[in-house]
Amino acid sequence: MSNTALTEAVYYILLSLIKPMHGYGIMQNVEQLSNGRVKLAAGTLYGAINTLLEKGWIISLPGEKDSRKKEYQITIQGKQRLESELLRLRELIENGNRILEVK
Repeated sequence: MSNTALTEAVYYILLSLIKPMHGYGIMQNVEQLSNGRVKLAAGTLYGAINTLLEKGWIISLPGEKDSRKKEYQITIQGKQRLESELLRLRELIENGNRILEVK
């Protein structure tokens, strides 16, 4: 499992895919989760989706025969990577709070 930090966009995409979702739904969900701070353009989203598919962190679900909408879902490996990132972020926060003496 890679210890490389996830980009904020990838982090939110993986969080979004805990439940199956199509591309437009991911874009909307990421914007909502980030309180409007992260807005994904279609090119950015689908580039990230292709990378996540290659890494095996998400899968493409079989769709309805006549539907153009593809749904995606996080895999066990993707969920483990997301959990690893959450632990990394917690460590950053704890260290920052300790050094800056923030309560």
